[in-house]
Amino acid sequence: MKGNFYAHGKVLLTGEYAVLDGAKAIALPTQKGQSLSFKQNKGSDIIWKALDSNGQEWFSAQISLFDFSPIKTSDEEMALKLKKLLKNAVRLNSEFLSKWNGFKVETRLEFPNNWGLGSSSSLTYLVAQWADVHPLLLHFKYSNGSGYDVACAGADGPIYYQLEDGTINWEEIDFEPNFADQLYFVYLGRKQSSEEGIKYYTKTVKNKSSFVKHSTDIACAFQKCNSLKDFISLINEAEELVAKNLKLEACKVTHFSDFNGAIKSLGAWGGDFVLAASEMDSQEVAQYFKSKGLDTSIPYKEFVL
Repeated sequence: MKGNFYAHGKVLLTGEYAVLDGAKAIALPTQKGQSLSFKQNKGSDIIWKALDSNGQEWFSAQISLFDFSPIKTSDEEMALKLKKLLKNAVRLNSEFLSKWNGFKVETRLEFPNNWGLGSSSSLTYLVAQWADVHPLLLHFKYSNGSGYDVACAGADGPIYYQLEDGTINWEEIDFEPNFADQLYFVYLGRKQSSEEGIKYYTKTVKNKSSFVKHSTDIACAFQKCNSLKDFISLINEAEELVAKNLKLEACKVTHFSDFNGAIKSLGAWGGDFVLAASEMDSQEVAQYFKSKGLDTSIPYKEFVL
């Protein structure tokens, strides 16, 4: 018995924070993702090995099939997260891992695991595929996030994602900006905790209904936008909305005030990637961010699925 599965990474273009309370959001699956392969093995344990984008092992564990506790591991915290994920997969499908057959499992990331593109959400999707359960059902057993990232893992292109009245709605959409050559994803060199961001949002934003409605309106406008000028205006509007409601300063204000264009935070503010939109050519954009100590600037068409 053996198999292989694949999941895409993700970025959240619009609706950060507000997507948790019903806003319609645009999410973008990335070209790079994560794979999982498994094959039956002698014994009654799971031998788990995780490889990074350079093919180097960054996590390993020997996991008991009795209760999914690590017998030995290179990272106790990661092993306990994996235990929780596997146990919840079994709760959704009692046949999964029920035969006391051991397995060798190998995962491989295509992007650096500090990029925040969904190493955890893509793993949730991969385990769900292996367990033959719905990825989003597994996600909500395991996490308090909105689930857009897990939806992205299995999408073939950009999606609308919305949690509304206890239901999950998502659909693939036509989102191919005709000014994509003027859009770039820039890695800020630090990883932001989504969990901490959610806690901060929950205690800070008072008028959530207004915030959610405005966020949905912005998402719909983004999807219909057909000019770079209007896109830049929408980015500025979206950043001002979040800054006002969460009492934070926008990334452009704090770090890139002299940038000729607009900067959009993606997901929880303060880390990971931002989207840069500018009339400057690609070399000028890359040089600008290099002058700020940021070497990873990726054109939209090389990043988004």
